Amino acid sequence: MIRIGIDIGGTFTDFAISRDSAEGYANITSFKVPSTPPTFADAVRTGLDEIIDSGKIAPDEEILLVHGTTVSTNAVIERKGPPMALFVTKGFGDLLNIQRLRLDKPVDLFNRRTTPLVAREHVFEIDERLLADGTVQRALPADEVAAAAAKASAAGAEALAICFLHSYRNPAHEIAAREIVEDAASGLAVTVSSEIWPRQNEYERAVVAVLNSYVKTIIADYLGEIEAYLKEKLPSARLFITKSNGGVMACDIAYRHPVHTLLSGPAAGVTAGQFVGDLLEMPDLLTMDMGGTSTDMSLIRAGQAQVSTQAEVGEFPLMMPVTAIEAIGAGGGSIARMDGPVLKVGPQSAGARPGPACYGQGGEIPTLTDAYLVCGYINPDYFLGGRMALRRDLAERAMAPLAEAMGVDVVSAAQSCITVGTSNMLTRVLPFLAKLGVSPRELTLVLYGGAGAVHGPLLAEEIGIERVMVPRTPSVFCAVGGLVSDLMHDSVRTVHGLELDGAALRQIFEELASDARSWLAAQADPRWLSGTDVEYYAEINYAGQSFQVDVALDQGLVSDGDMAGIAEAFHAEHLRLYNHADPQAPIQFQQLRTRALSRMTKPEAIPLAGPSSDIEAAWLENRRLRLQDVWHDDVPVYRRDALGPGHNIAGPAIIEQGDATILVPATYTAEAGKYGDLTLTRKG
Repeated sequence: MIRIGIDIGGTFTDFAISRDSAEGYANITSFKVPSTPPTFADAVRTGLDEIIDSGKIAPDEEILLVHGTTVSTNAVIERKGPPMALFVTKGFGDLLNIQRLRLDKPVDLFNRRTTPLVAREHVFEIDERLLADGTVQRALPADEVAAAAAKASAAGAEALAICFLHSYRNPAHEIAAREIVEDAASGLAVTVSSEIWPRQNEYERAVVAVLNSYVKTIIADYLGEIEAYLKEKLPSARLFITKSNGGVMACDIAYRHPVHTLLSGPAAGVTAGQFVGDLLEMPDLLTMDMGGTSTDMSLIRAGQAQVSTQAEVGEFPLMMPVTAIEAIGAGGGSIARMDGPVLKVGPQSAGARPGPACYGQGGEIPTLTDAYLVCGYINPDYFLGGRMALRRDLAERAMAPLAEAMGVDVVSAAQSCITVGTSNMLTRVLPFLAKLGVSPRELTLVLYGGAGAVHGPLLAEEIGIERVMVPRTPSVFCAVGGLVSDLMHDSVRTVHGLELDGAALRQIFEELASDARSWLAAQADPRWLSGTDVEYYAEINYAGQSFQVDVALDQGLVSDGDMAGIAEAFHAEHLRLYNHADPQAPIQFQQLRTRALSRMTKPEAIPLAGPSSDIEAAWLENRRLRLQDVWHDDVPVYRRDALGPGHNIAGPAIIEQGDATILVPATYTAEAGKYGDLTLTRKG
């Protein structure tokens, strides 16, 4: 069988290909084509056409295609979804406008609350009411629901979210309302909040439901295009979609619950980082995905990606468990500009069109990629393996106004752009790690994305990271994540206010695990799976505490219903996070959660043979390089595909491959590993 991972970025669409009969992970091949916003499916079709035409795959072969997409994310950020309506319990019509009491920027006198995706006049109050324990106080008025659906449709709404009070405890009213709307043939794409993520916090639950409906038709249209293409060109292919929690789901689930795709692209890269970290026995990683538009960073501790239930998409909270990612507005396409006397880089990006000035596509504004070219980091004749020529003269022309404003030459201006870009990352990375209580020296920095291996070593040098790892295919690493992801499903039950003993807790966990296993069983051919695992979590707080702590629970504690052991695990986690715990204080359970994984077969870890020649055979040329405001003459440039396990390179140096350039600063040495990955280690 063949696996193909696809990831759409703001500048390029990436492909990674693995064949079961090939040499496993060390033989994954990669491919890139320019992205085609706003019709992103065009790039997917173009890339697959080129892969077929090249003979890498045959149309009748069995193919598992795993796709990560930013289509839903872009729709939310750019607010390009359809007109929407929202049904809420009577008296809660201002739910989306009131939001939460706290402002996100309380010291900003001009700060405003986020404008909801649903206009206030399209929020309909339904005179129903459930109590906190799920019992019915006022029955659902069917005629009122039908009338509201007719009004919403007449007002131009194309999508509908339903979020009734306490539906996390009893979803009956939401389900009945959906059936009424669908029976009325209103044409509305409907989402009920209790089906997406049934937990308390009505505002956040409403936002998740709204987001799901907002992108539902957009994702349906997009996936419909991809599936139509596959039916025609690759009829034996099965399409899966990556999820924001780092797993994958069958395509038909993505049609119904596209909210799970909102952070899927970056999450897949972290999953790939976990996979390679396991191979190389590097359990503690800081991943850095630097593409054309942004840089996404995430932490992996003891081989596990950090999970967050406080993520954001655009301006909206996403309280579902997702891979914790710190997004920074700095990428290879980040625009450099003068703000008065101050040089600024990003967050605005030149994107795919026109892109950096050196692309020769009409761009005239300097970007970080132009700065890399001017400083000698990248080879203008070998960008994308020579498939795209870069123009140094256009990069210098774009950089000239900055140089004039700064009173320096063009190269110094380019170096300043790189320095400012590094500083932007530094101001976000250090607080991110400090919040998690982690020192940079404990971590290995994993670099990927089109610009990650160029700029990442400079960041590592700045914050004192001792070891850097560059995977075999860094610029398509998120696509590689599609090749190594597992089927994954999260389930939650709100238990706030319930009296729990060990037996009740065990029963709830068993029900959640059973639901998750049923979901997994419907997703994939059993031949592709190699076992199922269930992880258990509880959100707990001290009585009166305004926030809760997510605690991973040992299966033995759950099986035994060991409440004392679970309490001890909470105190230990609270102590680790806040350097304080009170074992004598009463605790409260808020939510119980399971994560079920069905492990899909992955590319095998087959080591490469040792080098067949000396490192001199990998040498290409010497190049002049500007690093840290110092010119380095005769810096060696090596071909990565000619490096073998054990080859060592002392910095400063450049290592080139078809889809990426790796910068080795003067303070590091690089060594090729047994699977083809590069490890940069700080000198003495």
